[in-house]
Amino acid sequence: MDQHLQVFITVAEKQNFSRAAEELHMTQPAVSQYIRALEDSMGIRLLERTNKYVQLNKAGEIVYHHAKEILGLYTKMQNLIDDLTHKAKGDLKIGASYTFGEYVLPHILTDLQQQYPEIEPAVTIANTATVAELVTSHQLDIGIIEGGFKGKELIEENFAEDSMVIVVSANHPLARKEVVTISDLENERWVVRENGSGTREATENVFQQLLFLPKKKIVFSSTQPIKEAVEAGLGISLLSKWAVQKEIRNKDMQILPIKGLPFFRQFSMITKSRFQTKALEVFIELLRTSESLILRG
Repeated sequence: MDQHLQVFITVAEKQNFSRAAEELHMTQPAVSQYIRALEDSMGIRLLERTNKYVQLNKAGEIVYHHAKEILGLYTKMQNLIDDLTHKAKGDLKIGASYTFGEYVLPHILTDLQQQYPEIEPAVTIANTATVAELVTSHQLDIGIIEGGFKGKELIEENFAEDSMVIVVSANHPLARKEVVTISDLENERWVVRENGSGTREATENVFQQLLFLPKKKIVFSSTQPIKEAVEAGLGISLLSKWAVQKEIRNKDMQILPIKGLPFFRQFSMITKSRFQTKALEVFIELLRTSESLILRG
């Protein structure tokens, strides 16, 4: 049945039998046969077909969601069995929220590959809420997030501290002020992350801590365009010190000296099950010993 589910997932994602067949290295009639067999076993049609594409119907959406979870569990089970006789190797599905995924994780993966070259990591970068959802549904082995997580289904462990600072362009008027007031911050345009992001959560906490709300905000869905916007003079932002270290060093940005900052938050790892593959075990151990690397930022 796992092969039927894999074929179904591929057809659903490619929205086309021919492209799915090419991806799976199968003939199109074979793909069609797998889909018919799955629909017969379910007793319901799962795909709406046209001449140009196929699309999930309501039943298909239900099967697709659970099929992804089932195959994730199947892969994890197989890896755990393989680990009884083999060293750390194989797939490792990692999710990370943007700050950690873009600016910290590449350094840790370099260490992982040097020590365990047979581990094959696959990385998904998304906001905290999405990473948590993918870990919950077994589509990721581990998630690395910024800030607190309130879900009860997942196992959470803090492993390092991140410092966050308010940054402006080096050419911004506030960069030339010796004393920056709360009124100054309130009147500036703030460039912020979207809701569900760990960085947005930290930003809202700082607004509460400093007792103000900005009059103008503009939202971006990742850290890199926020940095570009700040550097271009569009506004100011609260960002991880790790994310802006190059810009600060090159004097393209400046940290504002604000009483009560930097704001500290935790980098946390989240997992679904206490049963872990050897690949996941060694990666977690690497995370636990990586704080000195992280704090160098």
